[in-house]
Amino acid sequence: MALKLERRMEPSRTANIVVPIVSVVLGLLAGAVLLALVGVNPLETYKAMAEGALGSTYAISETLVRAIPLMLTGLAVSIAFRMLFWNIGAEGQLAMGAFAAAGVALFLPGVVPDISAWLLLPAMFVAAFAAGAMWGLIPAALKGFWGVNEIITTLMLNYVAILWIQYLYFGPWKDPQGFGFPGTAPFPEAAYLPRFKDSFPGLAETVNTGRMHWGLLIAILAAVFIWIVLGRTRWGYEIRVIGENPNAARYAGINLLRNFLLVMILSGGLAGLAGLSQVAGISHRLQQGIVVGDGYTAIIVAWLAGLNPFGVLIVAFLLAALFVGGDQIQITMGLPAAVAGVLQGTILFFVLGGAFFKQYRIRWTHGSSQVDAQAEAGV
Repeated sequence: MALKLERRMEPSRTANIVVPIVSVVLGLLAGAVLLALVGVNPLETYKAMAEGALGSTYAISETLVRAIPLMLTGLAVSIAFRMLFWNIGAEGQLAMGAFAAAGVALFLPGVVPDISAWLLLPAMFVAAFAAGAMWGLIPAALKGFWGVNEIITTLMLNYVAILWIQYLYFGPWKDPQGFGFPGTAPFPEAAYLPRFKDSFPGLAETVNTGRMHWGLLIAILAAVFIWIVLGRTRWGYEIRVIGENPNAARYAGINLLRNFLLVMILSGGLAGLAGLSQVAGISHRLQQGIVVGDGYTAIIVAWLAGLNPFGVLIVAFLLAALFVGGDQIQITMGLPAAVAGVLQGTILFFVLGGAFFKQYRIRWTHGSSQVDAQAEAGV
């Protein structure tokens, strides 16, 4: 008897439903074992996590706020992955978007006094998108013209972008009135992304929308846009063909270079808008803590969502609930941050493992052991 890993021709509907549920249950059980080993009641911990992330309208609003950058960066990497362009650089593209939006918010009012939000916010929007797109365009051009591996270039550009904004808020852009804390001066109020409680006062009377801002609407509109592009346009068809088989796409006359450049403009731009949502929607300044790994978590979001734009929104919300719940158990139960991190990592490990088994199944066969998943997948 031998163990064989076999690729499914198409994930079954049963596997799509059962595997994620079983994965989450196993992750929670494994996490419970870890919690018991450190002397913490698992049931109380999970209850605190659920209440902290979903137990009230305010908790749900905080989860949505945490989900917004994950949604935008998840959409950014998912459309690049559709074309088999491995954009690992959403973190840096987010940082560059935050930098550009902050630059416009801080210095444009000095050039155009009394500028209104109707002009300042769109200018920040365009600047953040353009900066993220430019940061995505560099690895696309390097791959398109010279075949440079995009995994290396996008990853390395992350460090450049993160160190660049650190230089700014520790150095020339540091607020002299900030009592030594790293960060720029606060933005003028015209540069604030509107919050739901101000834009929809009737809604705020019914539910506590907390810090929820228009970045959520931007993410939803971006998901709709990508869904239309991929499913209803010729460009989307070309992206999908390249993702299925680049050589066949080339023989069919599809311009790979043009698509690399266009897709990475869109991908980097969306990640740049994630940076805008953080500085204009939450912190109202460029400061330490803007870049917290959302660009890397976006890879998990896109993978778990099956690169489906609406799936990205759902998975981002669920992961955000896991993160917010982890923060909550630190506050309410006094657990160290490391315990929350290990718990989050354990659950994610099982969920990602479950995603793998939606694509492959294990079969017992007569003969020698064989693992032919990659061969069958054509990798």
